[in-house]
Amino acid sequence: MTANDQSSAPVRILCVGAGNMGRSHALAYQALEGFEIVGICTRSKESGEKLNEELGQSYPTFQDFDTALQETHPDAVCVSTWPDTHARFVTTALDAGCHVFVEKPLADSVEAAEEIVAKAMQTNRKVVVGYILRHHPSWNRFIELAHTLGKPLVMRMNLNQSSSGAAWETHKRLMSTVSPIVDCGVHYVDVMCQMTKSRPIRVSGIGARLTDELPAGMVNYGQLQVTFEDGSVGWYEAGWGPMMSETAFFVKDVVGPKGSASIVAENASSTGQSDNVDAHTKTESIRVHHSTLNAEGKFARADEWVHLEDEPDHDGLCLREQQFFLDAIQQNNDLTDHLQDAVNSMKIVAAADESFRTGKTVELQTTEPVNT
Repeated sequence: MTANDQSSAPVRILCVGAGNMGRSHALAYQALEGFEIVGICTRSKESGEKLNEELGQSYPTFQDFDTALQETHPDAVCVSTWPDTHARFVTTALDAGCHVFVEKPLADSVEAAEEIVAKAMQTNRKVVVGYILRHHPSWNRFIELAHTLGKPLVMRMNLNQSSSGAAWETHKRLMSTVSPIVDCGVHYVDVMCQMTKSRPIRVSGIGARLTDELPAGMVNYGQLQVTFEDGSVGWYEAGWGPMMSETAFFVKDVVGPKGSASIVAENASSTGQSDNVDAHTKTESIRVHHSTLNAEGKFARADEWVHLEDEPDHDGLCLREQQFFLDAIQQNNDLTDHLQDAVNSMKIVAAADESFRTGKTVELQTTEPVNT
């Protein structure tokens, strides 16, 4: 696709991966006029056929990435595969002249993430990372409210998942290369960075191995604590597996000198919902608390409830992500800050993993503030 016709011709895209995220992204590509799916690459023939059936099409299917790339000649590639494949798939696609959408985390290590960013700059191709919360109106409002609470901020977030059956098998496969705190943590430390607009300087982490069904050295529970240059602090907790509690798995709030804002997702946090992918982004309403006291020492203002009607489901959020990707390609948007933020969040979760394994707090003197 040349510079002259990229704004009008559809972006021919190869979909790699057909799990929860790959499926949703494929649905988005089919729904958006600016994209044209040219192939589906999955680990098994059956998964590719199943996705084709849901799409109601007969797109060419492949089980080998390099073959798919060579035979379809796409303009762009969507990588929704295991994190340990991201670096090779993304850099190979970039070398082939493709733009890339890649699911979070950007890679399975900081070094691999930086390799991807360097390759994107070298090839002058667009790379968008799947930070789905950045496209959620309710989470954007949550961040805006945090900016009204003063400094420093205290940010408390978790996403534990009580998984069984196929979900537990998926989690075990993910944990063959990354811990829950790395895989999901990048979302929430990215939110914290947007809330503070400050440089993260210190990270500590803890972890626990609650099952023998994992490779040696891997854990299925973790928590990180991050300190920012402005004095703000935050923690994030993530645990996966059949042993995880369904109680208080969904905590999302921020506290400042002027009060607090808390996501209250009653349906999403009800019993039996922690392994529901739609529940992970569900907001429903935000409770805003004011700390101002009157002359009698009582609260001067009642709590407020922010009810948000624009509440897209998981597939709807993926559609918005892919519109962002399409705009970046067609309008030649500068994604330098977007990629730097992805690397910064990767540095934080990787530091938490290092802290847990070494028993020492990790200093992050070179990490830059989030770009907002």
